[in-house]
Amino acid sequence: MFSPHGPSLRELAVQALSSVERGYDLLAPKFDHTPFRTPDTVLDTVQGALRNMGPFDHGLDLCCGTGAGMDVLRTVCRRSVTGLDFSAGMLAVGREGVRSDGPSRVAWVRGDARALPFGRVFDLVVSFGAFGHFLPGELPGLFAQVHSVLRPGGRFVFPIGAPPRPSSPWYWALLGFDTAMRVRNALWRPPFVMYYRAFRFGDVRRELTRAGFTVEHQALPDFGRRPDGSPRCRLIVATRGSGTPRI
Repeated sequence: MFSPHGPSLRELAVQALSSVERGYDLLAPKFDHTPFRTPDTVLDTVQGALRNMGPFDHGLDLCCGTGAGMDVLRTVCRRSVTGLDFSAGMLAVGREGVRSDGPSRVAWVRGDARALPFGRVFDLVVSFGAFGHFLPGELPGLFAQVHSVLRPGGRFVFPIGAPPRPSSPWYWALLGFDTAMRVRNALWRPPFVMYYRAFRFGDVRRELTRAGFTVEHQALPDFGRRPDGSPRCRLIVATRGSGTPRI
């Protein structure tokens, strides 16, 4: 799962015993060589869907990491693209790796997604693979923050995968990982919040609606369907209305 250029087991252990911010600062130089980076298949599929919705003027990649989603935004946003992350190390790698030429201005901002340092300026907000770093109780505030930086009619778009069935090895792998993280956080400080099973479709849809979004979703056909016919991956499209979020 890790390339030869990825982190060693010792490096991963040091990162896992750090805070989330410090852990990602340490991981940043090798992050793109780990399975934690959003796969190109996901990025390409979301990019195609956004092209059908756009174009947009100003886009924000929430919790942008090293910038995989920034390249997606550059293809659908005509005026500006902004990446926000709280890890200075991840932002530094992103600045070096993402092209800044083209019609869209590119900016990198260090900040907390739970307290966004922007006004109502964006037409599009995307996020890839970052929601496991937020506890369920933080979702109302997080979604209210996104709502506050979108113009009326702006969209908050992100993919969400279906949880694996108990018959799948991935179910037990993710359960084991989340259990290990909970034990780690019970015994060690500072905590490292990274839970793969806490971000559930029903909860997400409910909290987005409470935050003032109109929520739609569509199957991403490239990832197929489960035996019961439900999609393996959906694209959430939450559109900002003109009202005030309810938190």
